[in-house]
Amino acid sequence: MSLYKFARFIVALILYPLYRIKVIGKENIPKDGPVIICSNHISNFDPPVVGITSPRDIYFMAKGELFEKPILGKLLLGIQAFPVRRGLSDRNALRKGLEILKEGKTLGLFPEGTRSKTGELGKPLAGVGFFALRSEAAIIPCAIIGPYKAFSRLKVVYGKPMDMEQHKASKSSPQETADAIMQEIKYLQEKHQN
Repeated sequence: MSLYKFARFIVALILYPLYRIKVIGKENIPKDGPVIICSNHISNFDPPVVGITSPRDIYFMAKGELFEKPILGKLLLGIQAFPVRRGLSDRNALRKGLEILKEGKTLGLFPEGTRSKTGELGKPLAGVGFFALRSEAAIIPCAIIGPYKAFSRLKVVYGKPMDMEQHKASKSSPQETADAIMQEIKYLQEKHQN
């Protein structure tokens, strides 16, 4: 068993009952081919929660500083995370992300780039639009509806794959594409709020 699968098993044992996680729309995630799961970001627990509720193994970007800590850095690499330097155009991270998608794997992105302190959706970074436009990946919007409070219900909602062809055909910019993805996340959030 890989470290990723072992970690997912252990984390699922803890988080499912702790947050009474309810998953909606898991069937919207294609079984094969490249996929980008784009989720809102309200807690440090978001990556493991998306990781345990998705039927596919996910590669996440994580802030570069975390990889400088020897033990944590090794652990993150073992669970398929890779570093990104935030606030900069990190070509290595962009290249690595596209490589993962070319191999038909799943990339997990938080378009806002950082956690929302209020739970309100923030402005997305253009990076998510770059990946959507430069790859053949299915784009799956995901809404995590909190709060993360012990034994109260946490919902994870996966939407249907977005049609990126219109964005490619109309030469949408990465930022416009990122905004459209964020709109889908907002729609899911509002639809499943109660």
